[in-house]
Amino acid sequence: MVKAAVPETVDAVIVGAGAAGCLYAAKLAAAGKAVVVLEAGPPWRAGDLVSSQIHARRLRWGGPRVASGGDHPLAYNFNAGWGFGGAALHHYGTWPRMHEEDFRVRTLYGRGLDWPISYDDLRPFYDRIQEEVGLSGDAEAEVWRPSGAPYPMPPLATFAQARVIARGFAELGLRTAPMPMAITSMPYKGRPACLYDGWCDAGCPIGALANPLVTYKRVAEAAGARFRAGCYVTRLLPQTRTRVGAVEYVEKGETKRQPADLVVLAASVVHNPAILLNSAGDLWPAGAANSSGLVGRYVMAHTVASIGGLFAEETEPHMGVTGAQLTCRDGYGKTGRDGAFGSYQWLIAPAVKPNDLLGIAISRADLFGAALDAFLHRAVRHFGNMLAMGEELPDPENRIELDSRRGPGGSRLPRILHRFSSDALALWAHARAEGRRVFAAAGAIEAWAGPLATAHLMGGTIMGDDPARSVTDSFGRAHDIENLVIAGPGLFPTAGAVNPNFTNHAVTLRSAEHVIAHWSRYAP
Repeated sequence: MVKAAVPETVDAVIVGAGAAGCLYAAKLAAAGKAVVVLEAGPPWRAGDLVSSQIHARRLRWGGPRVASGGDHPLAYNFNAGWGFGGAALHHYGTWPRMHEEDFRVRTLYGRGLDWPISYDDLRPFYDRIQEEVGLSGDAEAEVWRPSGAPYPMPPLATFAQARVIARGFAELGLRTAPMPMAITSMPYKGRPACLYDGWCDAGCPIGALANPLVTYKRVAEAAGARFRAGCYVTRLLPQTRTRVGAVEYVEKGETKRQPADLVVLAASVVHNPAILLNSAGDLWPAGAANSSGLVGRYVMAHTVASIGGLFAEETEPHMGVTGAQLTCRDGYGKTGRDGAFGSYQWLIAPAVKPNDLLGIAISRADLFGAALDAFLHRAVRHFGNMLAMGEELPDPENRIELDSRRGPGGSRLPRILHRFSSDALALWAHARAEGRRVFAAAGAIEAWAGPLATAHLMGGTIMGDDPARSVTDSFGRAHDIENLVIAGPGLFPTAGAVNPNFTNHAVTLRSAEHVIAHWSRYAP
C-alpha cells in the first residue's frame, strides 16, 4: 500500500488570483511568507493576450453558470474574470477615488451604511497604489477629486470624440476633466505607453493597462509565491470554531485540500459568500463567518445609462481607451434631485469597435438589415457615446445565496437575487435625461439612450465595527474566525458611483500590511 502524501501546510493560502489576491500574494511573499494562490481558471500569462474580441471573451468567467434573478438581474459573466488576473485582467483601468461622503452615507444623510474607516484612513494607500501601479491623470483639472498626491503620469491623450462631446457639457455649464486611468501615458516601470487602439477589453497585449499580470502577480512570483490554476475552491475546513485549518478544492475532478495558517478569500463578490455558505457544518451551522447572518447580503451594483449619437464632424470613435477619455462629476452630490438619492458620474467618449457587446452596432439594437448597414457606414466615423454610472444603496435583500444546482465536488452553486430601489432608478432616469441634453447641446444630428444596464459588483461580505451588523472588521478579518481574511470589493458597505478597482487596491494594501504587521494575531 502507498500512503497518500499529506499536503504541506503553508503560511497563507489565497483563493483567487485577481486584483486583491495578487496584491495580497505580493505583499505576503515579500514579507517572507510561504504563499500558495489557488485560481479556478486558466494560467494566463501576459504573452497570451491577443487584440481580439473572441479572445477577450475567454477572459471572462468560464466556470459553472451563476444564476441571477430578481426584478433587476445582474450579469455576472461580464463582471467576473476567469484565470490568472481575474476580472482585473480585462477591466478598463478607470480609477477615480471614492469621495469623502461615500464613506459616511449613514452619518451624513441617514441612508445606507457607514464604512468603519474614513477617506483620510484610505488616502495614503490611494497615494501609494497610484505610484506602484501607475496612474495617468490631471489632479488639478479633476476638481471633484478628494485631496491626495498628484498622479505620477500626465493624462492620456484625448481624441475628436471627447472634444465634440465636451462642448455639450460646457454649453450646459458642466465641467469635464481627463479621466484618471490605470494606463500608461508614458513609459512607466518597464511598461510602454498606451497605443490608444482601444483593446483594453482584451487585457492590453502591450502591458500599458495595469492588469495584475504586469503589476502584482509578477512581483509575487519573484518573491516566491506559487500560483496554481484549475483549482476550484469549494469550502473551508474548520480547525476549531474560530480557526480555519484548510481550504478544500477540486483539481481535475479530484477533491484536495490545502492547509494553511492564514486563509485569504479573494475569489469574487459572488464566490466568496458561496465558499463561506458551502462551509456550513457542525462548528459553523450557518456557514463560515456567518454568525451575523449577513454573508451574501448587501450586494450592490452600479446602474448604467448609455447615450449614443451621430455628429457632423468625424469623431474617431475607435481611438482612445475603453474606459473613458473624460469625466464629469458635477452630479456627484447625493441630494437635490426630486425622487432620487445618490451620486453619479459621466464616463465620456469610450473607444468603441463596430460590433461586440459594447460596440456601435449594439447601441442601436432596434436596427437590422439595410438600415443597420447604412447606420454603421455613418457611425464608424461620426459616432459619439458616454455612460452615466449611478449609485445603489445597500439593501440586505440584494444577496448571494446557494442554489439547488451542484457544482465541482458536490458544492452548491451561487445565485444572485437583486432589484434596484426607486431611488436608484430615479437617479438613472435623471442622468439619462441629462445625457440627452448634453448631446443636443454638443450639436448631435441625432441621439438616443439605451436601456437600463449594470456594472460592477460590491458587497456581500461587508466590513464594519459591529460583529452583529457586518462580516469582517475594517481590515477584512472575519469577526468569527481569527485566521480568515476576506478581500475584494465584497467588503464595501456602500458603492459610491465610481469604478471600484482603485478603492479595492487601496483597501487591500491597507489590510495586507496590517496582517503582516500583526501576523501573530492572525496565525499564532
